[in-house]
Amino acid sequence: MGKINKVEKLTDCKHLNLYAVDATSIHNTPVSYYVASRAEKTENLKLRTKKNTPDGVIIYSLYGEKRDRVVLVRQYRYAIDDYIYEFPAGLVEKGEDFHEAAKRELYEETGLTLHPISVPEMYEKPYFTTVGMTDESCATVYGYADGKISKDCQEDSEEIEIVLADRDEVRRILKEEKVAIMCAYMLMHFLREEEPFGFLKDEKI
Repeated sequence: MGKINKVEKLTDCKHLNLYAVDATSIHNTPVSYYVASRAEKTENLKLRTKKNTPDGVIIYSLYGEKRDRVVLVRQYRYAIDDYIYEFPAGLVEKGEDFHEAAKRELYEETGLTLHPISVPEMYEKPYFTTVGMTDESCATVYGYADGKISKDCQEDSEEIEIVLADRDEVRRILKEEKVAIMCAYMLMHFLREEEPFGFLKDEKI
C-alpha cells in the first residue's frame, strides 16, 4: 500500500475543493496526486477519516399507475458543455439522513413526491463515483414518485428538464444521448427486467 505524506488544500469553494496529495507509492516512488472533494477541510477528507459517509444521493424512482416510467433529468453540465441524462440527485446536508435528502432533492428538481421503499443495505449504501479523481460517494434511494412535474423549486443556476421515460424512450436515450454511467447501468436493468426493482429482492440476503 502507498503512503500519504502530506495533503494541502488548494481551493476554497462552497461545494467542491481541490487537494494536493504528496505520497510515496508501494514501489517507493514519489507521487504527486490531486483529489477533488466535497470536504471543507483536510481533516474531513475520506483519506483522513477512513469513513464512507455519503456526500450525495441518487434517486431511482418509477412513475405512473403501472410504474412503467422512470424519472430522469436532462441537465446541462458545464464540464462537457452539453446536456446529459441522469437520475435526479443532490448533496446530503450536514446531519441529514440520505433518505430524507432524496425526498427533498426529488421535490426540488422535479416537483414530484418520492415514496422510498425499504431495501437491503448493500443496495443503498454509499458507493464511490469516480475514485480516480474524487473521494465523493453517493447513496442510492429507490422508490415510487407521484404528483405533478414542476420546476418552481429549481435553483437559478440549474438548467434541468424533467423526463418520465418509458422503455422505448429509455432505449432511445441509451442509443443516442449522453448518459451518466451510474444511471446508464440502472436503465439497462430497467429495459431487461419485467419488474424493475426485482433485483432488490435478493432472497439470499
